[in-house]
Amino acid sequence: MEKQEGRAAAAARLDDPWYEALSPDWGEWGGTDTSAAPAAQGPGSRGATEAADIYAEVRRSAAFQEVRGRYRRFVIPASLAFLGWYVAYVVAATAAPELMARPVAGAVNVAMVAGLGQFLSTFLLTWAYARHARLHRDRAALELRWAVYDRRTRCAEGDER
Repeated sequence: MEKQEGRAAAAARLDDPWYEALSPDWGEWGGTDTSAAPAAQGPGSRGATEAADIYAEVRRSAAFQEVRGRYRRFVIPASLAFLGWYVAYVVAATAAPELMARPVAGAVNVAMVAGLGQFLSTFLLTWAYARHARLHRDRAALELRWAVYDRRTRCAEGDER
């Protein structure tokens, strides 16, 4: 997509249905109340309101909650473990310099091994996240995405929901 400036930038839109209308409380914790959404105005306001209603309904759906739950069940423990490992490295480097200076092999000491372990654990965590997403979330998220797209298409054509 080309960069646009001026008034044309406001009219630019992506063809991906996820970007056409965001949920009214997008990004807010636990909020599924659509009554606080500002009223849409203009010729396409009915479509935007219907899209917001669809997205609010999707967020409340069991399928969406399952995808989000699977995401959280992986990300929260993995993030805490990685943060703990990082903090342990920093604390050991500052509180126990004699331990970190202990040679392991030749000029390589414990601090170097632990520092390289930080890099290795970053790559392993990235691999584990991608694998978890591919095996446990991607298919369900894609099915949910196409279900939403189909509903939006039917609403745009005037069919019943």
